[in-house]
Amino acid sequence: MGGSVQPLRAVVPTPFGPVTLVEAEGVLVRLNWGAEAGAGSPLLDEAARQMAAYFDRRLVRFDLPLDWGTGLHAATRRAMADIPMGETRTYGQIARLVGAPAQAVGQACGANPLPILIPCHRVTGTQWFGGFSAPGGVETKAALLRHEGALLI
Repeated sequence: MGGSVQPLRAVVPTPFGPVTLVEAEGVLVRLNWGAEAGAGSPLLDEAARQMAAYFDRRLVRFDLPLDWGTGLHAATRRAMADIPMGETRTYGQIARLVGAPAQAVGQACGANPLPILIPCHRVTGTQWFGGFSAPGGVETKAALLRHEGALLI
C-alpha cells in the first residue's frame, strides 16, 4: 500500500497571527506561521491549550512530545529548551554547551522547525539580536522576549 500517513494539523491563534502545529506519529514536528487546515488530535488539542496558557502567562515551559531532530540540531534544540523563560543565551554560550562553532549553532537555531515551543527566540548574538523565522522577523523575536520579561540587548 505504500502511502504515507498525512500529518495532523491544528491552527492556533497567537498575538502574531495564526500558527499551524503539525503532528506526525505522535510528536509535534513543525510550527508553521499561518493557518493550514487539517485534521486534529488529542495531542494537538493539548498543544493548543499549552500555547494559550503560554500567551496568557500561565505556562513557562511546554511539556509536549517534540521531534528534537538528530546530531547537532538535537543538541542545540535541547539546549534552547533548557533556557528558562525570561532569560536569553548567546549563540556562543550554546556553542560551548554543545561543543560546536557558534556559526553552526546559529544555523541550527535557524533550522528549528518548532519556534516558540523550542524557544530559539531566546538565543541572541553577543552584540546583535540575531534572526528569527517568523513574519516580522526580529520584531516578533523582540515581542516574544518582551512577553517573557527577558531583558533586551
